[in-house]
Amino acid sequence: MSDPLLWKLALQVADAHEPDGADGCRNLACAGEPWPCPAWDNAQRALHLAQGGATAGATPPATQDSPTGWPGASATPAARRATASARRESGATASAA
Repeated sequence: MSDPLLWKLALQVADAHEPDGADGCRNLACAGEPWPCPAWDNAQRALHLAQGGATAGATPPATQDSPTGWPGASATPAARRATASARRESGATASAA
């Protein structure tokens, strides 16, 4: 990763602009906008650039581990990612004991 600060900020923006379950963005700044909103799209571009991506206009190739095409970024809401992460960590701790 070439820019950890940009990565963290972009991930926070993406998490703040999760889908609301009714095909819209849950962030109040995007009231009434469909998801993915422009802020979420820009956060995805920033995640790509933070990893040393080419230019702001370039679109990275899709990868198998990420439906958005950016490693580590996904359309999965933050709450679900946190739950899955906690399950992995508890499983790793239990197997290490």
